[in-house]
Amino acid sequence: MVGDHCSLPGERPVLAQSPKPGLSCKMVLQAVGKVLRKSKGKPNGKKPAPEEKKLYLEPEYTKSRITDFEFKELVMLPREIDLNEWLASNTTTFFHHINLQYSTISEFCTGESCQTMAVCNTQYYWYDERGKKIKCTAPQYVDFVMSSVQKLVTDEDVFPTKYGKEFPNSFESLVKKICKYLFHVLAHIYSSHFKETLALELHGHLNTLYTHFILFIREFNLVDPKETTIMDDLTEVLCSSSGSSSNGSGNGSNNSAGAQNHVKER
Repeated sequence: MVGDHCSLPGERPVLAQSPKPGLSCKMVLQAVGKVLRKSKGKPNGKKPAPEEKKLYLEPEYTKSRITDFEFKELVMLPREIDLNEWLASNTTTFFHHINLQYSTISEFCTGESCQTMAVCNTQYYWYDERGKKIKCTAPQYVDFVMSSVQKLVTDEDVFPTKYGKEFPNSFESLVKKICKYLFHVLAHIYSSHFKETLALELHGHLNTLYTHFILFIREFNLVDPKETTIMDDLTEVLCSSSGSSSNGSGNGSNNSAGAQNHVKER
């Protein structure tokens, strides 16, 4: 039997073979040293691949904005304005702007170029109405996002526009879900299509939109900070000048006390 080291009755133990003539200790040590040098980087002998440079973090591009307006003040809930009305108005506006921003590079975001919905080293999956996990390409994922959000913001029972119509009890949780998915789209544009955005000279618009959106979701704690960690390096650069702290905490806890952050889905 292979691997059975027990001796059969009457069988003599086999002595280890003596080293071959001419195979010196020095030669063995040299061979071992060669193997160790090859495997110094990784077990397979290959050196770690250098981390890809993030073009969108280059100072010459991060300083590009279409306005120097103080967004921290813009996102704050105005006095005598209902919180749900404010969330509905801003969420709808961000949906249209992010959809428009994505449309500028949509021809470059194909099933071949973006076979998964990836942001840096993270891959996102779509979950259907039954909670089934679906692996899809980036354009499919974005289409799922925009279609589902479009359906929600045009639903009078969810985003009421008529006077006296009440918001549903689940409204805030739905807004959180929308904002999480919109963040994925923005992050994908930066991660996979910033070169095309630069070529179109629309990086100033993208930076402005991202800054405004991040400060809004922080103000009202609409997205779990763990969800946005993947873009913290960019957020730190773009939002530091807007009076936003880098720890991902917002000031919206007083406006949305008791609100639960959505469970992060990947």
